[in-house]
Amino acid sequence: MKILDKYILKKYFTSFFFTLMILIPIAIAIDVSEKVGKFIKNEDLTLNEIIKDYYVSFIINYGNTFMPLALFISVIMFTSKLSSNTEIIAIHSSGISFKRFLRPYLIGATIVAIFSLYSNHFIVPKTNKTFEKFQETYLRSAHKKKTKNAVSRVNLQLSENDYAYFGTYNFRSNNGYNFSYEHFEGNRLKYKLSGKNIKWKKEDSIFKISNYQKRYIGPINDSIVSGTYLDTVFNFQPKDLLYVDYLAKEMSSFDLADHIEISEDRGVKNLNNYKVELYKRTSLPVSSFILTLIAVTLASKKRRGGIGVNLAAGISLMFLYVFFMKVSEVLGSTAESSPLIMVWMPNLIFGALAVYLYFNAKR
Repeated sequence: MKILDKYILKKYFTSFFFTLMILIPIAIAIDVSEKVGKFIKNEDLTLNEIIKDYYVSFIINYGNTFMPLALFISVIMFTSKLSSNTEIIAIHSSGISFKRFLRPYLIGATIVAIFSLYSNHFIVPKTNKTFEKFQETYLRSAHKKKTKNAVSRVNLQLSENDYAYFGTYNFRSNNGYNFSYEHFEGNRLKYKLSGKNIKWKKEDSIFKISNYQKRYIGPINDSIVSGTYLDTVFNFQPKDLLYVDYLAKEMSSFDLADHIEISEDRGVKNLNNYKVELYKRTSLPVSSFILTLIAVTLASKKRRGGIGVNLAAGISLMFLYVFFMKVSEVLGSTAESSPLIMVWMPNLIFGALAVYLYFNAKR
């Protein structure tokens, strides 16, 4: 690695971490001012719990969210400074092309993207679980609790030929009502098990059905068997009945992908919120390359207004990117859209802009 690469990479990371260290304390200060009253009301809540269970997760979560913004601003700032000091002119005068000048920036973007990818897929979901649990316990009022205690009219496709139905299911008591299980061969119903009550016994991993009825349907004769209690096993658990959007943020990417696949096999209709969460964990780190390229091409040219003009143009583009990103996530969550296309749409649009600016700067 040459002196130029080390020089730019040093400025790349020092500016990036400096910008990140400015944004995060501001976010913490704003959050503390909003939450301090709720912290005080919970008398059993200690300072250690607030820091360990809430603000450590807060820093990881919001640091990961601010990462593209901090990267973009920092690259514009230090590149504009290089340009205003005529250092970039000196670099090009020594015979170094714009493409070669970009190499240390892309190396830095690669390092940030790899760290962000690992963080998005594995670290952030774990901290989200702790963060969500803390908010649910101490910060949310009773009518804003996110956890669902019961579901109603739930259908599950357990396999190609097996289906289960719950009229209602209560997660606190682990009791369900108006349960039925059906097995088909082709389009013909061959077996049906129904019960007025079904209870999940966690210690034995079985379901206990009360007042059950089994019906075997044959080509000639049907047979019905009924009884008071029946212990049986199914290839699902009560947690599979609950589909809440915030749960996607608490799963690692492998668990989330498996959950989506199993849910689709079971006939769950709209899983786009889960898919948006999975896809954006990759699309956001990839934006490090796009935003770095845009920032360098904007700031590498010396302008009459100095750093202020470059910074104003860069921040405007950054807010446009964030706006498109949020809109695409909302549109991707609707049942009619393709979440993969919608999540990657901002990167495609701004990637095209980055390529245009690159060739324009190169000339």
